[in-house]
Amino acid sequence: MPTITTTDGVEIYYKDWGAGRPVVFSHGWPLNGDAWDNQMKLVASNGYRAIAHDRRAHGRSSDVWDGHDMDHYADDLAAVLNELDIKDAILVGHSTGGGEVTRYLSRHGTSRVVKAVLLGAVPPLMLKTASNPEGTPIEAFDDIRAGVAADRSQFWKDLAIPFYGANRTGSKVSQGLRDHFWLMGMQVGLKGAFDCVKAFSETDFTAELPSIEIPVLVAHGDDDQIVPLAAAGAKTAKLLPRAELKVYPGAPHGLCGDYEKAFDADLLDFLKS
Repeated sequence: MPTITTTDGVEIYYKDWGAGRPVVFSHGWPLNGDAWDNQMKLVASNGYRAIAHDRRAHGRSSDVWDGHDMDHYADDLAAVLNELDIKDAILVGHSTGGGEVTRYLSRHGTSRVVKAVLLGAVPPLMLKTASNPEGTPIEAFDDIRAGVAADRSQFWKDLAIPFYGANRTGSKVSQGLRDHFWLMGMQVGLKGAFDCVKAFSETDFTAELPSIEIPVLVAHGDDDQIVPLAAAGAKTAKLLPRAELKVYPGAPHGLCGDYEKAFDADLLDFLKS
């Protein structure tokens, strides 16, 4: 398997399809790089080089005990870009991966990056605080941790339902898609899955977003039950200097079906613009 080794000895698995300007994908929790397969095939078929890695402790990367925080996630992404000598890239991050992309840009700069896409991304801050009343209460994240610790197999099955909006009237989410979510979730190490909850929910990106001056497409469903639009994409778009906000009416957190087709079209347009 193709891997790179980080400075703290973690092997990060990646896949690399096609040729052309690189489009580098960062996945959400509790998934891995396979979550981006449809978009990787799409962009690689349209003259781009598609790259996706598995976050540490996720999928085929090292199942390590330490380093499950946004700084390490960003540094791991930097290690992939540096090892492959990626230039003029477009970074694409979903959910936790959007936090990873944001922290990469503020921590490592834009010398290798020309644009970014944040899809259903966790910035600026998921947690409800006095200054972020639209956020989600800490008790909800405590419940997530309890579910992961007690019976993560059943928890992933349950989480797939709101993740894809399968609990909404008229939903056409297939059992196969929900099973794929479960399969990827079962490849996450327990410690990495548990610690990542704090990373995606309590990391505050508010101060760093205004410093990101490259064009950013902020894409978000307005029926996102995992990362609500009002607390995330809507605020992020206002904080970024060069943001374009795309809101998909009725779309859930994990895009599929017609919602995915709409995002794919917007993604290609943004890559070409």
